[in-house]
Amino acid sequence: MVRLNRVLFKDTVISFNKSILDMLVCPLSKQPLRFCEETNSLISDTIGVSFPIVDGIPCLIPQDGKIIETDDTLNSGKGEASSSPVAEQSKEKTSDS
Repeated sequence: MVRLNRVLFKDTVISFNKSILDMLVCPLSKQPLRFCEETNSLISDTIGVSFPIVDGIPCLIPQDGKIIETDDTLNSGKGEASSSPVAEQSKEKTSDS
């Protein structure tokens, strides 16, 4: 069963409230996040991870993060794009604590 509000507003684009951005930080690096309108995500430039925004709600769970490809990572010899979740990084971070 689909909720009525989803049916009524299915063509409505839900935008992210940018005023909340000042209060949000990356769950892994604890550094500020940057909003990217092109991908509708929050980006941690410090560690190169993108967190999706779903229905106007930022998903800041480490497992939802995706590693962002840059020219440096493409030229480092890995070859293929890395769009896998950062769950392994978060596991390492919690085990170090």
